[in-house]
Amino acid sequence: MFHNTEPFQIMAEETSDDDNIMSQKGTKPEDSIPTEQPEFDNGGTSGRVQVTWFGHSSLLLQTDGLNILIDPVFSQRSSPVSFAGGRRFSRPSITAEELPDIDVIVLSHDHYDHMDYRTLRDMDSKVDRYVVPLGVENHLERWGIAPDKITNMAWWEETQVQGLTIGCTPARHYSGRSIDDRNAALWASWVFKTESVQIFESGDTGYGAHFQAIHEKYGDFDFVMLDCAQYDMRWPDVHMFPEESIQAAAMLGAKAAMPIHWGAFTLAEHPWNDPAERFVKAGEERELAVVTPMICETVKLDNADSYDTRWWREVD
Repeated sequence: MFHNTEPFQIMAEETSDDDNIMSQKGTKPEDSIPTEQPEFDNGGTSGRVQVTWFGHSSLLLQTDGLNILIDPVFSQRSSPVSFAGGRRFSRPSITAEELPDIDVIVLSHDHYDHMDYRTLRDMDSKVDRYVVPLGVENHLERWGIAPDKITNMAWWEETQVQGLTIGCTPARHYSGRSIDDRNAALWASWVFKTESVQIFESGDTGYGAHFQAIHEKYGDFDFVMLDCAQYDMRWPDVHMFPEESIQAAAMLGAKAAMPIHWGAFTLAEHPWNDPAERFVKAGEERELAVVTPMICETVKLDNADSYDTRWWREVD
């Protein structure tokens, strides 16, 4: 059984529906969300670092010929079944099968909107290795993924992949895929470090002192991808509000920040585009470069601050 280092409640005490100040209107876009065609670096351009966002928290990090896929979910629903649960706003412009061969899949935790059985099953033949928090390997092995392909890690442990350091760092969240496995697996954020760049991906997390601890160990980050959606006053420890996400970026010494955990599914009652608007506003107030790619758009980190199209404002 795993636990957070700070006090944590999934549901805040003495809350009710009246405490949810977010509007229930506009939780889904009326129109389809536009998508871009990704620009994969299939040649492994020396020195190039880029990130492609597929919506929600699914990301492809490419650096020096390595393909690192984070929390891939390409199914239409983020739920245990295909006929119910949160339905994706729009399909990505590519399928999981059209991704390049993957050196490492990194999973932040075992919730359905981050660890998708159908996606992992369909991709396993083109994946060399999985890097996961402790306990998540039990799911993967039960699904038929070879144990020798899996590296399971505790907080503050690191592993190496062809010159890339992957660090497992704390998050403030919880785990479980059924009523009887709550917190049986660990949850995590991740650090990706090469000789030239340092990147952070938050996983799912509430705001907390762990960001300062991560900065104390690793120093400033060139690029951070931060949970900033599916928030609610009824579960303030579980997901950050956008203003907290920007505060976390400041604590991490980030040069540029990108909002994730939005743009694909409705898992809370705020307007679907509220996370992006508030993230941008809070970032501008701190004079922080805020990166807002379209779904499936590829962000080249040497020019990250140019990806600032506020595309959601054109979607009804």
